[in-house]
Amino acid sequence: MQEMIEGIHYYVNDDGYIVLTSRYLLERGYCCGNGCVHCPYNYENVPEPRRTELTLKSFKEGRGDSSKK
Repeated sequence: MQEMIEGIHYYVNDDGYIVLTSRYLLERGYCCGNGCVHCPYNYENVPEPRRTELTLKSFKEGRGDSSKK
């Protein structure tokens, strides 16, 4: 993978954490199972019950099914 570019591959949230973008995650090519905020793979490798919690939260926040496999 090439150098990560702020605003394209990641951003820093209000709490100072680095958040990976869906573009970066798509380029990586798989769900890592960590429950990334912008996971384009519908949290497929996140274990239950965390997967269901994250899926419900993303729908409530309007992110819905953003899978682009």
